[in-house]
Amino acid sequence: MTTTEKGKDSASIARQIYVLTGPTENVRAVTHCMTRLRLTLVARSSMLVDSLKKIPGVLGVNDTEEELQIVLGPGRVAKVYDYYTMLLRAARARQELRGETSSGPAADVADGAAKTTPDAGAALHAKIRARNATPVKLFFRRIAHIFLPLIPGFIACGLISGLLNFALKLDPLLVGSGVCQLLGVAGGSVFWGMNLFIGWNTAKEFGGTPILGGTLGALLSHPGLAGVTLAGYPLAPGRGGVISVLLVAGLGAFVEKKIRAHVPEMFSLFLTPLLTLLVTGTAAILILQPLGGLLSDLIGIAATTAIGSGGAVAGFLLAGTYLPMVMLGIHQALTPIHVELLNQYGVTILLPVLAMAGAGQVGASFAGYAKTKNRALRKTIASALPVGMLGVGEPLIYGVTLPLGRPFLGACIGGACGGAVQAAWTVGSATIGISGLPLAAATDHIGVYLCGLLTAYAAGFLAAWLLGFDDPKENA
Repeated sequence: MTTTEKGKDSASIARQIYVLTGPTENVRAVTHCMTRLRLTLVARSSMLVDSLKKIPGVLGVNDTEEELQIVLGPGRVAKVYDYYTMLLRAARARQELRGETSSGPAADVADGAAKTTPDAGAALHAKIRARNATPVKLFFRRIAHIFLPLIPGFIACGLISGLLNFALKLDPLLVGSGVCQLLGVAGGSVFWGMNLFIGWNTAKEFGGTPILGGTLGALLSHPGLAGVTLAGYPLAPGRGGVISVLLVAGLGAFVEKKIRAHVPEMFSLFLTPLLTLLVTGTAAILILQPLGGLLSDLIGIAATTAIGSGGAVAGFLLAGTYLPMVMLGIHQALTPIHVELLNQYGVTILLPVLAMAGAGQVGASFAGYAKTKNRALRKTIASALPVGMLGVGEPLIYGVTLPLGRPFLGACIGGACGGAVQAAWTVGSATIGISGLPLAAATDHIGVYLCGLLTAYAAGFLAAWLLGFDDPKENA
C-alpha cells in the first residue's frame, strides 16, 4: 500500500469513527497513546463498541467507562487522530458560521452522521463514569499523559544505545571512532533533556504554563547546582530524577494558578511567572528535591530488590499479571517507574519482564490457530499475529484470547514463564514503549531476551492447547 493509500485509509477510519461517536458536542476530549485513540464522550449507544469493532482497521475496542479506547496500532493511530480532530474542528467551524453554540444542534460530517442526544441511558452511563473516575485512576491518567509524548524519543535513543552497545561488544576497537562517539551522544540525548520535557508536560497537564514547568525542570538539573552549598548541605544536579520534576512542576502549576487569581491583570505578565518561579523554586530546592530523591531511591531499591532477590518467582508473578493491566489500559501508570529506572541505571529491568506477557499472548494465539476449525477465527489470528510478535498485543487480546476465554489464561501463564527467564538473568532494556521482537535490539542481553521470548511463546502455546476452548461455530 502506498503512502497516499495509507493516508486515505486512515482518513476513512477517522470518518467512520466520527460518524459513530459524533456529533462534535458529544466528544468531550480526544487524545491518543502509542496504539489507541482515546475518546471521552457525553453519550454512547449500547451498540457503539460492536459497531466500532466492525470498522476495517480497528484492531479492538476497550470501554473503560471513563473513556473509550480504540486500538489502531502504532503509526496509524497518530494519523487517525489527526483526521479525527480535523473533522471536529471543521464541524465546530461550521457551527460558528451558522451562529450555533457548542450546546446547539450538531454539525455533522458531510456524509451525514446520525445525531446523538443524551437520554436516560446516557445519564446513567455518565453516573457510572463518574463513579469509576476515582482520584487514583484520574491521577494515573494524568501521569500517563505526561510521559506518552516522550516515548518516541525513548524508543529512538534506546535503540541507538542498544545497537551501539551490541556493535561495541563485537568490536571493542570501535569505541574510539568519532561515529561511535557521536552515536553515543545521540543515544543519550533524550535523557539530557528529559527533566525539561517532563516539566513542560507536567505543567501543561495540571493547567500551568508549560515553559515555567520546563524552567523548573531545568533548575533541578542545572549543573551550576553542584557548586552551591546551603546550610552545609551540598546541592546535586538531577537529584530525585523525574520524581522531583513531577513534584516541582505540579506544584508550580498549582502556585501559578493561585497567584494569577490574586495578581491584578495589568501586572500579571510580570509578577505571575516571577513569583511562581521564586516560590516554587525555593520549595523545590529546600523540600521537594530531597523528597523526590528519597522517593526515587525507594523506587530503584524496590524494583531492583524485587527482581534481584525474587528472581524467577518475581518475574513469573509480574509478567503473569500484566495482561489484565493492558486489557484495562492502566499499564501506562508504570511508565514513570520505567523512566526513573532508566534515569538511575541506564536500563529498566521491568520492561523485559513485562514484555513477556505479549509473547505469551502470541503463543496462545498460535495454539488457537492450530486447534480451531473456524475459518473466520483463523483469519483473525493470522492477521493479528504479525503485529503481536512486534509488540502490539491488543488485537490478540480483544480479537482472539479474551473472547475464547481459557486461552487468555494460557497467555498469562506463557507470559509468566517468559518473565521468569528475564528476571532470573536481570535483563535490562535501554528504552521503553516497545516490546516483542523489536525490544531485543535495546536489551543488554539479546540472547537471553530471545530465549525468554521463545519460552513465553512455547509455554503460552502449551498452556492454551491443554486448557482448550469452545470452538465458535462457523456461522457465529
